[in-house]
Amino acid sequence: MAKILLLNGGKVFGNSGGRLSQTLHDVAKQTLQGLGYETLQTHIDKGYEPQTEVQKWLESQAIIYQMPGWWMGEPWIVKKYIDEVGIAAAGKFFTSDGRHSDNPTKGYGTGGLLKDKKYMFSLTWNAPLEGFNEPNDFFNGVGVESVYLHKAHEFMGMQGLPSFICNDVVKNLQVEQYIKDYEAHLKRVFSK
Repeated sequence: MAKILLLNGGKVFGNSGGRLSQTLHDVAKQTLQGLGYETLQTHIDKGYEPQTEVQKWLESQAIIYQMPGWWMGEPWIVKKYIDEVGIAAAGKFFTSDGRHSDNPTKGYGTGGLLKDKKYMFSLTWNAPLEGFNEPNDFFNGVGVESVYLHKAHEFMGMQGLPSFICNDVVKNLQVEQYIKDYEAHLKRVFSK
């Protein structure tokens, strides 16, 4: 049975209780298990052991991050997790940065060993969707894909899957709609 690692990057901090991240994490677990996948899980804020996480990554076909957008990116606990697990995985996720001494200016970022693995971001943001997509709005129309940490995963050789995003979660919270939309997204992306 194929495995998918679910990473919950929600955290009780400031005005965030982490409830929406936990709800969406649970939706992913239930939906993916219904599609025939085994799910491995880590709730980052509750602690983890880097070598155990490395093994979970190696066993999994895909990694799904559930996290809020804080200060235009991932919460610090998610970045810390990536740093600690990535360091513990040297030689397993990548062997080098991909360059060779005969031409050291070419090939950076091509040394990843996880070429058979995929990753996906499921995100919650207070920003409305238009904030990402409108050319004259805050993110200048670049979309959510340009804001997040895709390059770190590409460096390891992974392929990105379409992100899922819940927008306007503070001023216009629509939990039931988010759940329906996320279930549909997961079924589109992971149906065998």
